[in-house]
Amino acid sequence: MATHSLSSLPFALFTSHSLPSKRRLSLPLTSLNGNRLLLKPATRFVVKHHSSVTTATVSLSLPTAKPDRAPSEKSPKWSSRSIKSFAMAELEARKLKYPNTGTEALLMGILVEGTSQAAKFLRANGITLFKVREETVNLLGKSDMYFFSPEHPPLTEQAQRALDWAVDEKLKSGESGEITTMYLLLGIWSEKESAGHKILATLGFNDEKAKEVEKFLNEDIVLNYK
Repeated sequence: MATHSLSSLPFALFTSHSLPSKRRLSLPLTSLNGNRLLLKPATRFVVKHHSSVTTATVSLSLPTAKPDRAPSEKSPKWSSRSIKSFAMAELEARKLKYPNTGTEALLMGILVEGTSQAAKFLRANGITLFKVREETVNLLGKSDMYFFSPEHPPLTEQAQRALDWAVDEKLKSGESGEITTMYLLLGIWSEKESAGHKILATLGFNDEKAKEVEKFLNEDIVLNYK
């Protein structure tokens, strides 16, 4: 009995510009081997289209309750890590379904960002994101499950004062450079009656540790991307 083998399968290949609804496959009459049909998987070709690059301008300032502080070239700017920590703080407030971004959220934001000197110092002293979240819920409670936080939960008065404290202290120092997360951390600590301060104290942060932080106020970790 004569046998026929399948040596090749001609496939119709299409680019992403003209994809048919079904793949067309044409088989020669000599493609059968007994009652079995032998097929080899076809190679898939993908055409990538690169969209135009979109750029955005990111503000280097955070909310302030002192509008009289006119911005100028000499005004200190917040570091990129501080800006990201603030953004993460808003996100943490939303995760917990809180109506405002408080000092406890600012503290969590520093730990979520995770790469700053302040975050490194906190973790080295046993203050982790998990512990801060747990203490936050213990102190402030859980929000109504049906409540939805605004996209940008407004700052509490204490959180706003913490931010302004950081800016004021940077100005008083006379040092050049950006406002690092170390300033933000001490700003939270400066609000004695705030949730952030109470949580820090519960987890072992004290005035002695605050003095240690002061030594590194104008330093931040430099990351090299290669």
